[in-house]
Amino acid sequence: MKNLPKSYPFAIIIAVIAILPVGVLFSLASDNTAFFDTRNITVLLNTLALMGLTVLGAVLIGVPLALLSAYVNLPLKRLWLILFAAPLAMPSYLGAFTLYFSFGRGGEIESLTGLTTPSLEGVWGAGLVMTLYTYPFVMMTTRSALLSLDASQINAARTLGLSLAASIWRIVLPRVVNSIAAGALLAALYALSDFGTPAIMGLDTFTRVIFVEYNAFGLSQAAMLSLQLMLIVVLILFIESQIRGAKERPGKHIQIHMHPAKSLSFVGLFSPVILMSLVLPLGIFTLWLLQEGAEGFDIAYAWNSAYASMLAAVVAVILAIPVAHAAIAGRVGRFFERITYFGFGVPGIVMGTALVYLGLQIPVLYQTLGLLVIAYVLRFLPLAVSTVRSTTENQDGGLVNAARVLGASPKEAFLRVTLPLTARGMIAGAALVFLEVMRELPATLMLGPTGFETLATYLWRVYEAGYFGRAAVPGLCLVFISGLGLILMLTGERKAEFSVNESQHS
Repeated sequence: MKNLPKSYPFAIIIAVIAILPVGVLFSLASDNTAFFDTRNITVLLNTLALMGLTVLGAVLIGVPLALLSAYVNLPLKRLWLILFAAPLAMPSYLGAFTLYFSFGRGGEIESLTGLTTPSLEGVWGAGLVMTLYTYPFVMMTTRSALLSLDASQINAARTLGLSLAASIWRIVLPRVVNSIAAGALLAALYALSDFGTPAIMGLDTFTRVIFVEYNAFGLSQAAMLSLQLMLIVVLILFIESQIRGAKERPGKHIQIHMHPAKSLSFVGLFSPVILMSLVLPLGIFTLWLLQEGAEGFDIAYAWNSAYASMLAAVVAVILAIPVAHAAIAGRVGRFFERITYFGFGVPGIVMGTALVYLGLQIPVLYQTLGLLVIAYVLRFLPLAVSTVRSTTENQDGGLVNAARVLGASPKEAFLRVTLPLTARGMIAGAALVFLEVMRELPATLMLGPTGFETLATYLWRVYEAGYFGRAAVPGLCLVFISGLGLILMLTGERKAEFSVNESQHS
């Protein structure tokens, strides 16, 4: 019998730990007599309404922007792409924070201009905010698919007399519908898991009510609500697995040439999106910074954020190595890998609820940095696993074999050949985990040690206290750090263009 890869035992242990919070929730929720209470109908409807509005808005904005950024010869095209994708660098709760205090009677817009604007709150306010910060998911997944399409089919359609718009509608969009759906499902998962935006907008969704129950020491009810939310998440993930289609074979993509003034007019149609999602929040933070300065802010908050994020990133990468190698080794290893991905689909508020209960059962862990790092790793381990696995799969196996032929032991071959070759993926995975941990709010609020304040939690405290002007420094710090990650993500696109003139008919 062939020996199992040495990475399998480690992968099994990590997979079991990754699924542990689910078992904790079932144990904690067993005190409740009913899985679903009729009082939760409003919460369910609010959650589904927010998800539906978010998906609809993200598709209506993201798909046109994907077409525009992929196919139209925009002046300063790279700059526009970065601007369109920039809302990814802004945690949605930061956008909700600034927009909530900008609109309505007594808001910052009225203070600056004297104009009274409608207030942003409830399901419509939350839906608008979530749309502004999730449409880039649809835009980026759709754009990636659009860039892989071959221009020959659309040129053939133009030859047969179809207009450019009709060709895109009938030829292009049907071939990228899977990518549109993938982006829409990312937006849906984001809407389901977000805590800050519904809380700021005063909308009772599952995440907000779970946090309220936790603060009221109703852990059993919080666990039951968490399981209900997880059921919705699992259904969404199941839908995502069913709609995956075959990938297009890469080809030279379409480039539509039009007059610069006309191409910029299309950009102008979406300028309100950039103004609302990026310019206004950054402007409000800058205004608050000028008015309040750094009063109340301690540089220790930034250090705490960076320290916890770095610890989580290092641990996640170390654990990702055996999981990635097991996934490459065979089908059983891929099963273990999929289990670790479950944590990424679990909202932070749900992970926090499970680990709070675990900490209460193991007092030495309760309200320690170690438990907080465990939560971060369980949530974001898949980010490290995916990058390490991708890098490892692309290695030339002949190099390891050559090292073995030259007398290196398996351990020496791993340390001197495999590990250096996977270093790039490890660094990329660590960077992704670091950025996500910096932004994580609910798990940090629930599990952070007493007195351990981070940028995200300090921002939440000043919101609760009504000192919104003091949110400027932590808000700008979070945006700056996230922005660096976004720029790095957008620097690796390949160029392969095939020209299609707007007026071409033959």
